[in-house]
Amino acid sequence: MWSCPLNGTGGEDQLPCQHVQRALSALSLLYLLVGVPLGLGYNALLLLVNLHDPGGMTMPDVYFANMAAAGLVLGALAPAHLLGPGAAGWAVWDAGSEVHVTLLVLFNVAALVTLYSTALLALDCYIERALPRTYMSSVYNTRHVCGFVWGGALLTGFSSLLFYICGHVAARLAECSQVRHTEAADAIMLLSGYLVPVLAMLYALVLLTRIRKEDTPLDRDAGQPDPSAHRLLVATVCVQFGLWTPHYLTLLGRTVLAARGRPADGHHLGALLLAKDLSRFLAFASSAVVPLLYRHMDRNFPGKLRRLMKKLQRGPQSCSLDEAGAQPAMA
Repeated sequence: MWSCPLNGTGGEDQLPCQHVQRALSALSLLYLLVGVPLGLGYNALLLLVNLHDPGGMTMPDVYFANMAAAGLVLGALAPAHLLGPGAAGWAVWDAGSEVHVTLLVLFNVAALVTLYSTALLALDCYIERALPRTYMSSVYNTRHVCGFVWGGALLTGFSSLLFYICGHVAARLAECSQVRHTEAADAIMLLSGYLVPVLAMLYALVLLTRIRKEDTPLDRDAGQPDPSAHRLLVATVCVQFGLWTPHYLTLLGRTVLAARGRPADGHHLGALLLAKDLSRFLAFASSAVVPLLYRHMDRNFPGKLRRLMKKLQRGPQSCSLDEAGAQPAMA
């Protein structure tokens, strides 16, 4: 994955890039050995604990379960992306292959689900705080919203596949001649996948900050909000914003360069490639960081986990007791 461009100068010009390449390669392998299994395990545990007791799920739990499902997709895609053509050199991973485009579409879908789930979590937390006696942010509505999020992400991620197909059949179809550039797909992802949810996140945090400073009769009737839930929300928004922003900034840089018709070369190309790979690595790291935040900051998670473990331990014993009790009845 981590590679330096060959510009023909060689010598000392390539040394800084090679040093950065080795450092990022070591960091990438460390994440694959530690971060990916940790992220997959905690995301699966988060899903299992919440789906085991659906009646005890709250509105934030539904959104975190949705982010955990997207995190499982990102964790499964991480080895293929982080051990890409720069490290392996397999012909199947070239930039125009069907496998590469499939991985890119799945990555975009998981990215959309992650950021939109975070944005909707922040907005619903504000609605729940501002209107505590309404059911606008109920668990039932949230589950349907998460279903719509996945559907919208699939439709938006389909644009990458559309641009890829048009890039191959543009010679035969005149309609595809203007939509064969991947920079257009990057611009769509930048607008719909980053700008819209980030603005929603920031707007929700500003509203939550303002409403926490005000004391209304509804607040006194509903009781004080859980401080740990607010800290978990703020931490999740900050982590998602910090880890996904570099990825979309590289998309913005590549789109601006393509729009100006000035392709990068030499040192600028090396910096752009390293920034792209580093930003993609940070995006994958978000799938492991968020479930860890949920594990350590959600006060209901330990109790749910204990109930799940007790049920798993009691399961075989209760079955054996039922069978033993059925034998005298048959006699």
